[in-house]
Amino acid sequence: MFDALSERLGGIFDNLTGRGALSEKDVSEALREIRVALLEADVALPVVKDFIAKVKTRAVGEEVIRSVKPGQQVIKIVYDGLVEMLGGEEADTSLRVDTPPAVVMMAGLQGSGKTTTTGKLAKRLSEKGRKKVLLASLDVRRPAAMEQLAILADQCGDNVSALPIVQGQLPADIARRALNAAKIGGYDVLFLDTAGRTSIDEQMMTEAAEIAEIARPQETLLVADALTGQDAVETARRFHERLPLTGLVLTRMDGDGRGGAALSMRAVTGLPIKFLGVGEKLDGLDAFDAKRVAGRILGQGDIVSLVEKAAEQMDAEKAERMAEKMRKGIFDLNDLADQLRQMQKMGGLGGLMGMLPGARKAKQAMESANLDDNVLKRQEAIISSMTKAERAKPALLNASRRKRIAAGSGTTVQDVNKLLKMHQQMAGMMKKMRTKGGMKNMLNMAQQAGISQADLAKMGGQQLPGLGGGSLPPGMGDLLGGKKK
Repeated sequence: MFDALSERLGGIFDNLTGRGALSEKDVSEALREIRVALLEADVALPVVKDFIAKVKTRAVGEEVIRSVKPGQQVIKIVYDGLVEMLGGEEADTSLRVDTPPAVVMMAGLQGSGKTTTTGKLAKRLSEKGRKKVLLASLDVRRPAAMEQLAILADQCGDNVSALPIVQGQLPADIARRALNAAKIGGYDVLFLDTAGRTSIDEQMMTEAAEIAEIARPQETLLVADALTGQDAVETARRFHERLPLTGLVLTRMDGDGRGGAALSMRAVTGLPIKFLGVGEKLDGLDAFDAKRVAGRILGQGDIVSLVEKAAEQMDAEKAERMAEKMRKGIFDLNDLADQLRQMQKMGGLGGLMGMLPGARKAKQAMESANLDDNVLKRQEAIISSMTKAERAKPALLNASRRKRIAAGSGTTVQDVNKLLKMHQQMAGMMKKMRTKGGMKNMLNMAQQAGISQADLAKMGGQQLPGLGGGSLPPGMGDLLGGKKK
């Protein structure tokens, strides 16, 4: 979502940090370029003016001009300004669902992703919050809207249920029935998925206001499509005029839009952005954090989110087996296959690179090598074409066996060789970690990358590829056509 903006800002900051000293003129010119970059990213003009005015006040001061590293100081000031624009560090982005049955009302235009987001939030609350959740569709106009929500409820697990469908009922009557069912059934949270339109009209707003009056929700979330740019900002403003909105959810944040809606939404409405939707799968929902988003926009990475994703996707038994192998210094091709699958679950190469420091340059290297996430699937296919004995003992792989594996996986012998070289490097790293000094060095590297001891504890011993002070994972340079980062 923020790739284009990150690239523009990265170029501006590279120019600043490449100079030994900065004059007030240099800083002013850089701020003008930042202003243009934000406007091109579709950030609302009043938001850009306010942002630049605040940043300029601090950036042209004596403290910056006379500092040892003025370029880095300017980046820090811009980072702080972005965090403030996105809501600040102290913004309340949690859902208030402590008093059962807590009612959460979902509002938004048709096609914004309300129903899918309702399912994602229900799954999140049932798994992380141990809540018993009831979903009720109030959309009597869109074909199969109620059936869609019922299917999502089934996919969320045992703690999530859908209100039985009664044909012919009006939305207000469904809301009343849902409230009674939530109380009688002992549900912790009730989601009301309201109907939308392709554009805002009076009938929809009146219906939404009536439902809000009946249900008196603790949370009223507006779901907006981030790809619609400034239209999403205007939609949020108009909804907020008629409904007591408590927060925003931006969907399709994994799209190729310019990201201006996300940066403008908080400043224009004053409402906190609570969640970001990525993809169609039910686990594709991220809690919003202004510091993390600002860090990713400026190419500083998001190591904490990377660790959290690893912890979420971690299989406890596999992690324990992996930890035991690490203690013995063993790392075979079965372990490498597990790592490749883990990387795919965590968002693939693109998703991982976006969270590592120096993401912009890493992505440029991937693009120049014509790489995409399919490289992980090809590597996994190569390993799947091996026998059990070969995966356990890579030394068996002579020239004839490598030809057979390449033919079986639809790749080339060179691809097989690259994979084996990557495995050798990772296996070598595992052997080094057997020693006290090797483990200490790994911990030092992780801390330099911004990972605390608490973050490492979350991983529960899971070997996470690619955490080395922003460098590419061991052996990944070979996947990039022999280019080293």
